[in-house]
Amino acid sequence: MTTATLKAKLGFDKTQSEIKNEIVDTLKRKNLYWISQISGWGLFVIVNLLIISSFETVPLNKIALWLILAFCGVVFSHLYRLYIKKNSWTNLTLKKIIPRILIASFIVAIIIYIPVYGSGYLLGVEREEKHLTAAIIASTLNITSVMLVWSLIYFAIHYFENSKKAEIETLIFEAAVKDFELKTLKAQLNPHFMFNAMNSIRALIEEDPQNAKDAITKLSNLMRYTLRIERTETVSLADEFKTIQDYLDLEKIRFEERLQYKIQSTPSADRVEIPPMMVQTLVENGIKHGISKLTQGGNLYISATTDSAYLNIEIRNSGKFDEEALKSSHGFGVSNTKHRLSLLYGENASLTLLNENNNTVLAKLKIPLGGSK
Repeated sequence: MTTATLKAKLGFDKTQSEIKNEIVDTLKRKNLYWISQISGWGLFVIVNLLIISSFETVPLNKIALWLILAFCGVVFSHLYRLYIKKNSWTNLTLKKIIPRILIASFIVAIIIYIPVYGSGYLLGVEREEKHLTAAIIASTLNITSVMLVWSLIYFAIHYFENSKKAEIETLIFEAAVKDFELKTLKAQLNPHFMFNAMNSIRALIEEDPQNAKDAITKLSNLMRYTLRIERTETVSLADEFKTIQDYLDLEKIRFEERLQYKIQSTPSADRVEIPPMMVQTLVENGIKHGISKLTQGGNLYISATTDSAYLNIEIRNSGKFDEEALKSSHGFGVSNTKHRLSLLYGENASLTLLNENNNTVLAKLKIPLGGSK
């Protein structure tokens, strides 16, 4: 997942000033690149000319030939850079990059040397025929070494840039996950639920004191669990189901016989770590948009199993939903859960909501057993 995707999910839009800054940064990078190219090849030529001049007098035609070499180096190394970008070499592993760099540096060196060699004849640069082959090999290897250094610098710069981008994406990712976790926390502690639960408990105090005490304990457990979001990234499904049971018991005080529920889970499913409040959100959604709207109430059935790769959770509740109304809904029960799944597991997790029949809504949640990405 890229930084742009995460920003889009968080609703961050680029302002005109941000776009302007990006354009300025791009221009600065291009200017810096060309300055580095010209100065790098220029320095290579100057150093070689200084070394040669310490042993012999360097005529103008040789100086001109070295300048042609610098020009060819700038042009063909730039074309080499474009080829690297086109084929996304910077995204390859080190094992794949090294042989490509070795071969490409040698090929580019030959391509650079061909026009330089031809220019030498045109400029009348003298050559000793008996050492011509050795001179060609030495010159080619010399340029190859330069291209290897060029490649090392180029890929090192991209490595540090990619590391910085990865760090920024990680920070945005963590912020996004935390943002959705906090939204979920606020959803579970909404004033309506607290008001209804406390009213239900107040009605029990004189009528059934023991049940009132139990209800206060369940409400306390629920609030304590929601506060754990700030300190933990995952909880076991067994802990999540305990909280859901407390939540449903509190709702049952309000709905009385209009709410019947059942929770089933296998031992292997109970041990799976999941994001906190993920299943709780779907259960609350089922009661709020399903059972609470039925005069006669309804049933809620939760089951959890595992297979070789996934934790499979199914939540069935009485009711029926309008798919078009769901798409245009501004509530974040289902959409928030999908966003959290996408951020944490990518395409490996899924949530589907469908009308199983005319009287039952089914929410199917699939979470990979391998953990978050």
